[in-house]
Amino acid sequence: MNIDKNEITPQVRLIEITDAHAGQRLDNFLITLLKGVPKSRIYRIVRKGEVRINKGRVEVNYKLALGDIVRVPPIRVAEQAEAVFVQPTLKHSLEQDILFEDDAIIVLNKPSGFAVHGGTGINSGVIEGIRQLRPQAKFLELAHRLDKETSGCLIIAKKRSALNTLHEMFRGDGMQKTYLALLAGNWQRKKLVVTQPLLKNVADSGERMVVISTAGKTAETLFRRMEQFKDSTLVEASPKTGRTHQIRVHAAWLGHPIIGDDRYGDDVVNQNFRKRGYKRLFLHALRLSFPHPVSGEMLNMHAPLPKNLTDLLNHERSLLHR
Repeated sequence: MNIDKNEITPQVRLIEITDAHAGQRLDNFLITLLKGVPKSRIYRIVRKGEVRINKGRVEVNYKLALGDIVRVPPIRVAEQAEAVFVQPTLKHSLEQDILFEDDAIIVLNKPSGFAVHGGTGINSGVIEGIRQLRPQAKFLELAHRLDKETSGCLIIAKKRSALNTLHEMFRGDGMQKTYLALLAGNWQRKKLVVTQPLLKNVADSGERMVVISTAGKTAETLFRRMEQFKDSTLVEASPKTGRTHQIRVHAAWLGHPIIGDDRYGDDVVNQNFRKRGYKRLFLHALRLSFPHPVSGEMLNMHAPLPKNLTDLLNHERSLLHR
């Protein structure tokens, strides 16, 4: 049923905050609740005291607490957006690739080629797909992100309290991350810690780039050599920090960019490997080790390497014996 653009919620609403929203900022809560209402309008009704918490006035940055009663005034609601379309191939993949699920989190083996969420020019992504697969879930949010072309372990929180705890782990030392990457050329070191600082930048074309710069944020990646092939090297990359494109930029700094990296890689090398069947970035989030955000039990999640990458590695091994 369509909602008329001028429809007004008929009366004041009193909403009790549950675990799903405890810890969330008031403005973010209202933006989600009042879909279609301009942010400026939401900020105005809070500032004027039309929105109240436990009968008192608060600021927009107020953190909601369990049991709070939020007074929401009658307000015009814009026409509801059409249902988000999620590609059937993505939904099928998500159904098959859930590695772990309980009432607090979902860990899945994200497929390559899909963004983790919708955005500019992208109708939907992994989180929209999961929400359609779990329509009964009241809360589903990404705990972290992976690049569109990166596959592997991805955590989704089913409770806000779990999300907050996971964010703390990713910011600190609570989350141990291991990726598999195939680098161009023969990397001779057995292992190396790269500590080059990273700075987000925007190229003249408008493309977002990350560059190594002393003005950037600290970043640390441990690279371990696993196998050497004819003209490539399989490594494990363990990022201690979680900067945008960190592994990709650090690998390029080594002089051995990741195969299939159209942004930081070598065009000629990528073209040669495409002829062998490499049609994607060879970066896979292999393992995540972390304490469960509710029980504290240690979880060791392992995302099997996709068959297309396994087949390509076997092809590289076969070249060594020719």
